[in-house]
Amino acid sequence: MRRLIIGLPIVILMTGVAAGQVTSPLGDVRPQHIAPPEADSSQQDSALHKAAPLDDAEDNEDLASRVDLPMELPLRRPDPPKNIPPAKLAPANDLFGSVPTPAPLSARAIGGYAKGCLAGGVTLPINGPDWQVMRVSRNRNWGAPQLIDYMERLASDAHALDGWPGLLVGDLSQPRGGPMLTGHTSHQIGLDADIWLTPMPDRVLSETEREEMTALSMLKDPFTVDPEIFTDLQVKLIGRAASYRQVARIFVHPAIKKSLCKRADLVGKNKAWLAKVRPWWNHHYHFHVRLKCPPGMAGCAGQSPVSGEIGCADKDFKYWDKKLKISAKWATDHGYSPMDPLRRRPSPSDRKRRGKLSDLPKDCKGVLSAGGVTPMKVGDELPPLAVKAATSKDAGPGVPVLTKEQLAAFLGKKNKKVSMQMPERNPTR
Repeated sequence: MRRLIIGLPIVILMTGVAAGQVTSPLGDVRPQHIAPPEADSSQQDSALHKAAPLDDAEDNEDLASRVDLPMELPLRRPDPPKNIPPAKLAPANDLFGSVPTPAPLSARAIGGYAKGCLAGGVTLPINGPDWQVMRVSRNRNWGAPQLIDYMERLASDAHALDGWPGLLVGDLSQPRGGPMLTGHTSHQIGLDADIWLTPMPDRVLSETEREEMTALSMLKDPFTVDPEIFTDLQVKLIGRAASYRQVARIFVHPAIKKSLCKRADLVGKNKAWLAKVRPWWNHHYHFHVRLKCPPGMAGCAGQSPVSGEIGCADKDFKYWDKKLKISAKWATDHGYSPMDPLRRRPSPSDRKRRGKLSDLPKDCKGVLSAGGVTPMKVGDELPPLAVKAATSKDAGPGVPVLTKEQLAAFLGKKNKKVSMQMPERNPTR
């Protein structure tokens, strides 16, 4: 009897322990989207199949209600992060330089020549009766319809009336205008065009020739033109280009402006066109045409009209004579011209300093994305066509560099080393 009394608690205790070790058929069941720790999805599926009971669902529910099972709650879906800024857009020149097609919108020149964009751009065909487009890989033969009309008329008139063989056309604008990957600060609204001073050959140039051919420099030295190269034909071409009412400015090298003043009679007695021709750096192998904003075009910011002065007096060249001498000294000291295009090719860090989309007129955001274009983000790689455009060969050579002896002969005094500050690229004078 004593043994029975002592053994009864032991039996009861062992029964409780055994009950605690019983595995319920539902013991391994977890919500399907939660895998057990250190278990992959296949293990989870296996566990679910093993846990499937042989009895009816009602028996399972009854069993679950009678067994005290630890329940693992499903993970709560996390709240979406708040105030996460969108990915930053790439620099404005990368944005516009990476889009190969025009904006399918009504034609508009938006903003200013050096801060704007182009809607509804029109392309100048790469071959015409009296012109050929150079550096086709850049995809910069786009402009406002008024610019394309002007180019075609100038090419025709210069050939028929002045005997010019035909235009070799440099950069106009990108398909949607805006800042460019390389080169220009202006040319952003489809109203600027570069035209080579090299006569067009009497044949259609090959693709390779258009990419590799270099324009002829009109300079004999940093201060004067070479009369064997800058002939009467070039004088008449520039005079013809400036004669149209829609032209606001034409930019040429200071030495070319001086030569035009001396030979303007070749164009005619009326010299008012010379007021539009302004001296500027790096225009010694081409001239730059800038049109006025078309009448009634909202949002286009043009330049002030020219004064009545033609800019051929000695006082008009005093400023440039000084600047050209400083530049020539710098070039002699360093062995190359500060205007040498090969030395001015911007690096990737330079491109980032070109500004942001928000710096441009508000309408340019819509121009950029028109037609379903997704703008580039910071860190995105440029598409191959944009890389090809950015790495194309420069159109012309640098300004001639003088030896110390040549420089001394020009200046009439000992050459002193000077520092040369790079000028602003965008001519607004």
